[in-house]
Amino acid sequence: RIKTDMKHENPAFRDRVLFRITERKHPRVKAKLWPLLEFSWAIDDYLLGITHILRGKDLMMESEMERYIWKVFGWKGPEIIHTGLIQVEGIKISKTKASKEVTTGSYFGWDDPRTFSIQSLRRRGFVPEAVRNFCLKLGVAEREPTVPIEVLYAENKKYVEKSNRYFFVHDPVKIKIKGAPKLKAKLPLHPNYIERGYRNFKTEESFYITKDDFEKLKKGKVYRLMNLLNFVKNTHFSFISTKLDKSLDAKLIHWLPADEKQIVACEVLMPDGSIKKGFAEKRVELLKEGTIVQFERFGFCRLDKKEKNKVCFWFAHK
Repeated sequence: RIKTDMKHENPAFRDRVLFRITERKHPRVKAKLWPLLEFSWAIDDYLLGITHILRGKDLMMESEMERYIWKVFGWKGPEIIHTGLIQVEGIKISKTKASKEVTTGSYFGWDDPRTFSIQSLRRRGFVPEAVRNFCLKLGVAEREPTVPIEVLYAENKKYVEKSNRYFFVHDPVKIKIKGAPKLKAKLPLHPNYIERGYRNFKTEESFYITKDDFEKLKKGKVYRLMNLLNFVKNTHFSFISTKLDKSLDAKLIHWLPADEKQIVACEVLMPDGSIKKGFAEKRVELLKEGTIVQFERFGFCRLDKKEKNKVCFWFAHK
């Protein structure tokens, strides 16, 4: 133990334990007396020339003991800065739980999106600058702020919103629009950067749309396949026109042609560990692994790997 003032205003500071005696054998060192954290921290931080210590405010007592030890040795110690716990609204972050899940194999590694680690954010498509800006906005203080996860998403969007756009139809449902003519669709890779080029499709009467969109189709209501055609649902789906007509008040739906030559199987790993399966346009097979794209009406995703007849993305955010 270390001799401290037994009348110290903080009872927890009195008669602190700094060493422990143990009979348990160490595999490499023959010793029975071992320093505890407060002593080892104090010695290491000084000898290693540490200038600043950043730690949670729950360790204020340990910091006070370090200062006391430095004073005993006559050392000028580093500056200690305490920070509060940041609560991120919308996600659950637990290093203890994540470590257990990784160790037991429930998570496939520290880059599993459910850990919300830096490794997982990078693999999902977050750029370092966005994470840095997010941290700078919060600052370093003892307060314990609660910040919505959307703040981080907004920061990252500033860097990825110029990504090329593509269609991804998850949980696909095949529909047939009677009377739809054969069309050649020309969709820009990005509406604000026309010089990048276009995605080209050849369509007839059959299309894939998401199960979510399919289940929301109402009888007598007009809908529009984005940048292609208008149709109405009655006893069957019927073609109306190709021209964009705002007077129709048609809800936009993204789509893919029901033609295996123009689509590829696609999976998207979501932040909760679930996988969205469906089809993406064939052009995404030409992308390099690591490319960030925006799947229209779905969100920003990063191409993680390409397999035979399948592409695998990780979801970043809306």
